[in-house]
Amino acid sequence: MKFTIHENFDGSTLEEMLKTLHVPKKELHLLRMSKDVTLNGEPARLNSPIHSKDVVVLPDDGSKSQYKPSYRTCDVLYEDRYLAVLFKPRGVKTHPNEMSETNTLMNHAIYTLDADYLEPVHRLDQETKGVLLVAKYPLVKKMLDHMLSEREIKRTYIARIDTKRLIEKQTISAPIAKNPKERNKYHVTDKGKEAVTHITKSHVTPDYCELEIELETGRTHQIRVHLAHIGSPVIGDPLYGNATLRDLQLFSYRIEFTHPLLQKTVRVELDRKTL
Repeated sequence: MKFTIHENFDGSTLEEMLKTLHVPKKELHLLRMSKDVTLNGEPARLNSPIHSKDVVVLPDDGSKSQYKPSYRTCDVLYEDRYLAVLFKPRGVKTHPNEMSETNTLMNHAIYTLDADYLEPVHRLDQETKGVLLVAKYPLVKKMLDHMLSEREIKRTYIARIDTKRLIEKQTISAPIAKNPKERNKYHVTDKGKEAVTHITKSHVTPDYCELEIELETGRTHQIRVHLAHIGSPVIGDPLYGNATLRDLQLFSYRIEFTHPLLQKTVRVELDRKTL
């Protein structure tokens, strides 16, 4: 993996930079032992000092994604050498449950993008459409995983509710677990894992109430479960509402974060007119 040192890391060592970006101890140890680390084209060690605009090459561990190409393209909303933000259509899985599957977003992505390694940083429900972040290198995936767990990747969703009543801004903090009585469903229970959903904006249209939602945690079906829990299921949700048609009005609308290597703000937002 080749990258240029950003001025934010000027004067530190390569190891200090990688620790700041939360590269795990195992990967750091392997890089310390490696003879394939280079700095400006010369062999280097992790304790080598680095400066702005230095060029570093870190050896890859040889990991390759095993998704079979679908020979269908996907929409790429943002891409650089290290990561990409993709558009996931409604009805398409994020990734295959079995490697024989070939009609998921990751199958389309591995065909579309020029990368041997490509892995999603988070997932979207099959019926949710919108923006999805993927990593193009294992080390970048580790960095983004940490950022996601530390809530440094801001994800904003839009949900439409079948009511003309304004739903107040609020935080829903209610643990979620699989529902043992109903297959493929989750429910709020004291025995579940922590789940926190923030309703940050709300406005009423002639047809529905539209919410902007930010996730603090990312449990399966979290938004759908939490909105149903407060008596406001998402329009078109046959699992947690009473919809008879699959037309889930839930959208992964915006993602925003500081790029770990480029140190710039990446913000990708859908056009509301397309929702």
